Amino acid sequence: MADPAAALRTLARNVRTARNRAGLSLDELGRRAQVSKGALVGLEKAQGNPNFATLVRLADTLGVSVSALLEGPSESRVRVVTADATAPLWTGNRGGEARLVLTTSGPAPVEVWRWGLEPGEEYASHPHRAGVVETVSVTAGRMVLVVDGTEHTVEAGQTATFDGDVAHAYRGAGDGTCRLIMTVHLPPGPG
Repeated sequence: MADPAAALRTLARNVRTARNRAGLSLDELGRRAQVSKGALVGLEKAQGNPNFATLVRLADTLGVSVSALLEGPSESRVRVVTADATAPLWTGNRGGEARLVLTTSGPAPVEVWRWGLEPGEEYASHPHRAGVVETVSVTAGRMVLVVDGTEHTVEAGQTATFDGDVAHAYRGAGDGTCRLIMTVHLPPGPG
């Protein structure tokens, strides 16, 4: 992955730009995203180390994708991303991880994620803004998808989709690593 200091500067610039485009003050963005004003000031000065949950809350509040906050300008019409070109944005306590591979452009972007979940390992997500739809395709192993308190087993070769505006979680199940591709379909952002 690129130089961490450069990545933090890109994140700072993108958050500031998206906040200004949305017409939000630091106080208002902090209130809506449940992030302290001090953390936002530091972030916009390219200081600190925001965690994955903070990035998701900021992206949801600003009406942009997570990768729109993380990426610099596109260099080509076609972008090919290798599996190890992106750093994990979430790492589980048993070795699992989630990597945001890329986000499509356009008014309603789609994020593409690669996940690995070890048996019993779980990532719980807060509800996203209305209109966000998630799709998970299990390529190996088994997972338990929990949506609004109801558990759904998803096996290798199966795909599940759901509205992401309710609490949801992904849990590795079975004996081996669960591998999955997740897409997050974002509604058009504020114009």
